[in-house]
Amino acid sequence: MEDPKEIVRRGYDVLSRRYDHATGADSKYAPWIAELITRLAPTSRVLDIGCGSGVPMARALTTAGHHVLGVDISEVQISRARELVPQAEFVNADAMTLDLAPGSLDAVVSLYALIHLPLDEQTVLLERIAGWLRPGGFFLCTTGHTAWTGTEDDWLGGGTEMWWSHTDAATYRDWLAGAGLTIDAESFVPEGSGGHALFWTRRPEVSGT
Repeated sequence: MEDPKEIVRRGYDVLSRRYDHATGADSKYAPWIAELITRLAPTSRVLDIGCGSGVPMARALTTAGHHVLGVDISEVQISRARELVPQAEFVNADAMTLDLAPGSLDAVVSLYALIHLPLDEQTVLLERIAGWLRPGGFFLCTTGHTAWTGTEDDWLGGGTEMWWSHTDAATYRDWLAGAGLTIDAESFVPEGSGGHALFWTRRPEVSGT
């Protein structure tokens, strides 16, 4: 089988604009973004993993005065993000290659991105995310709700392939806790005949603070 990350990269390169329109991210993300902004202190440092075109997450956070670093495997997505959200910093890279200082971030966001990584890499990345967060920092993510790994040949009707891999919500609860994150809230996001899990988590405060 072809490298699944290459399938993901090519899929978003081809369908960057179609994805923005098809997923309705502006309306879907709006309540999550509003909630995140209420939790952040002024000029917080936020990492957006799988940032896509930078819209709406990076755009909304920079407009609110926060410092955003976005990473995405798709060169096209990153090129568009730099144009659409020039106030943020964007890196075209596999999230697994990021090397950030421990405790350097106030929040990390990963919406519909973890599920494009192999399962064994997802657990590693969750541990790294927990380490990058300052004590009390937030991690907002979507994950799979049921377990499935596979491809779609005609993703979004755009004539290109896409690949996903995710386990079930209960396993993600265990993985998040195992990474050292506290789960504050979990909800189900319905989509078509299925859906995803949405987790609000945080790195616990240092004892005595």
